[in-house]
Amino acid sequence: MKKLLFLVLLGFLIACSGDTNTVSPKVKPLIEAVYASGFVVSGEEYQLYSQVDGNLAQILVKEGEKVKKGQPLLVIESNQQNARYALSQQAYEMAKKNYSDGSPVLRELKTTIESSRTKFHYDSLNFLRYDNLLKANATTRAEFDRIKLIYENSKNEYALQSSRYDKVKNDLYLALQNAESQWRVAQEESGHYELRSEVDGMVFKIMKERGELVRRSEVIAIVGRGDDFYLKLTVDELDVQRVKVDQNVIVKIDAYPQKVFKGKVSKVYSLIDTRQQSLRVDATLEDTLPANFSGLAVEANIIIRQKDKAIVIPKSVLLPGDSVWIKDSEGKKKLKVTRGIETLDEIEIIEGLDSTAQLLTKK
Repeated sequence: MKKLLFLVLLGFLIACSGDTNTVSPKVKPLIEAVYASGFVVSGEEYQLYSQVDGNLAQILVKEGEKVKKGQPLLVIESNQQNARYALSQQAYEMAKKNYSDGSPVLRELKTTIESSRTKFHYDSLNFLRYDNLLKANATTRAEFDRIKLIYENSKNEYALQSSRYDKVKNDLYLALQNAESQWRVAQEESGHYELRSEVDGMVFKIMKERGELVRRSEVIAIVGRGDDFYLKLTVDELDVQRVKVDQNVIVKIDAYPQKVFKGKVSKVYSLIDTRQQSLRVDATLEDTLPANFSGLAVEANIIIRQKDKAIVIPKSVLLPGDSVWIKDSEGKKKLKVTRGIETLDEIEIIEGLDSTAQLLTKK
């Protein structure tokens, strides 16, 4: 044990006897930031999906062209859908014709009702006549009962034909409503073949060529605002607690290496991406982009804290336990310090040192 202690002390004396230099703390502006990467994205940018299967028949706009909300952009054609639409339209026209007053179905029923009504009227008069004859003993009971039966049958037949007419008319009305509903659904689906812009903006990309096959739920184009851009950033999950809304952002865009852009955090999302162990953060751009490009790669520093005047030392002189070696008139001594803002190679000292201190550091 004594031998081991002697070796440890010897190693310490050798280390302390090595050549050392001194450095003084610097007073300078210091910024603590969280690194983020991402892309420039246009405002209200969205992917335009096809809601049907078909072929891209017409491309009505060009990439980079400005468009208005509701403006047609692309037209998709499908023989199957066209046939379905035509069939539903024919069924609707037929149902509407059948329900009209002059339709053959209702005209035939009206004729039948009129015939049964006429017969019922005749049989009712005949029944009254025989009723009077019976009272005057001018006919037999058997003959009266026969005429009465004919009258009641005519009455029932007239009521039956009237009821049948009402039932058929109700059925025709329901058929008309169903056919109209089917036609409007087909009409709406047909409208999906003409894809329109949802915003006043710009067409950034068209994924298909004219005549190409388009599948349902396939992205055909990307549309967004051409005069409004923001940053879609990714922050490591270790830093998510430090990022807040309204923090300033310093941005470098690869396409413009000579310019630094400014921004501000506008939204911090709550869901961590478990695959990349990162968090999405959106930031607005305070500077105008030189050109309207969406998808530009960016690197950003989200400013967490900053000071105009901070006492800063190299990170290499800070010892474990937040202490440093200094040299003064009495020699060397170890001081406890309190640190603040930390960058990759520098640390702010809040307590324990002033700018005149001489810090010991290895050569």
